[in-house]
Amino acid sequence: MADTDVNAAAEQEEAQAPQLSMQRIFLKDISFESPRSPMVFQEEWKPEVGLELNTKSRQVGEHVFEVVLEITVTVKNNNETAFLVQVQQGGLFAIAGLDDQQLHHALGAFCPASLFPYARENIDSVVVKGSFAPLMLAPINFDALYMESLQKQQAEAATQ
Repeated sequence: MADTDVNAAAEQEEAQAPQLSMQRIFLKDISFESPRSPMVFQEEWKPEVGLELNTKSRQVGEHVFEVVLEITVTVKNNNETAFLVQVQQGGLFAIAGLDDQQLHHALGAFCPASLFPYARENIDSVVVKGSFAPLMLAPINFDALYMESLQKQQAEAATQ
């Protein structure tokens, strides 16, 4: 009888333990534009790189969440767009046993950080196929971005 109680308690504790695992990574959307080709290849190359970053998440099943990391890279040369790349890198994550704050942090920082290397590789690949020099984006601290966003939301809520 005692063994049954111990096993049941262990199973219950394991079921309540935080769980987060990546189930699948997928490319949801990708776009590449080079509006000034081929003239851009004849100019002196002094690129200015602009980066926009956004994340979206939604629950798609019991304890299953889709997270999409959206990255837009705009590269200008002489103040004119040389190329533009947009990537939506998606992932399915099984997440259980987290409170609301932990879940929000996982969806806003951990999951996008897990997707970033795949998005970065897709961006680099399409840029090279467009006949431009490789564009390997620098690592991004998603925890810092998440905290900055949280502080901004709190500041906005305090002023209302």
